[in-house]
Formats: sequence, C-alpha cells, structure tokens
Amino acid sequence: MRHNKAGRKLGRTWEHRKAMYRNMARSLIEHEQIRTTEAKAREVRKVAEKLIGFGLDNSVHARRMAFKVLENRTLVKKLFDDLAPRFANTAGGYTRIVKLGEPRRGDNAPLAIIEFTAREAAGVTKAD
Repeated sequence: MRHNKAGRKLGRTWEHRKAMYRNMARSLIEHEQIRTTEAKAREVRKVAEKLIGFGLDNSVHARRMAFKVLENRTLVKKLFDDLAPRFANTAGGYTRIVKLGEPRRGDNAPLAIIEFTAREAAGVTKAD
C-alpha cells in the first residue's frame, strides 16, 4: 500500500529521484529558470520553495539545511544573499510554472519552464 507516500515516482528509484531533484534545484538557483517536463517542474517546485523558505530564515541552521540539498557553497551564498531577499515581503508562491505549447520531440512529453517569480523585479532579462 502507498499510504503517506506523496509525489510522483517518474519511473525512477528514490535515490535517482532525490539526485534529480537536487540537480534541478541547483540549476534553478544558478540560472533562475529551467526548461523541463511539466511533471518534473511540479515536483522540483516543492524543493525550490523549501529552499527559498530556508533563505528567508537566514540562520546558521537554515544555511546548513540548504547546503544539505545544494552541496555547493556558492549556490548557498547566492540563495541567501541574492534570491531570498527578493521574496522578503512575499508569503509564498516563489516559483511559477509556464507550460510550453509544443511537446518534446521524440517522446511527445509536455514541456514547461519553471522560474522564480521575482525575476523581472530584479532586472534579470528572460532568456529566449
């Protein structure tokens, strides 16, 4: 039985899913926008929102929890110094998922872009 087992399996083992979510969260923090499938975007949103929550806390414990996921000191610094202050007055909804019109060639998977909502306010130009 699958009691209390939320989330999509995405055809992977839990170790593979965990590594994939970490990699996608790293890429999202580094580039502030990534292109992936809709299902993966919905799942990585949970990780990204939690990381921004750690950034808003701005304590040593929160930095260590973020480092546990990101495993990169420069990304943790960017998260706490650049990204989290943008959301200081926001109660939630730090990411947005935009569905793309055309599916992926090859397997016809629906694609989406996941990005931070405060991109335009920070003066970051959108990549085409």
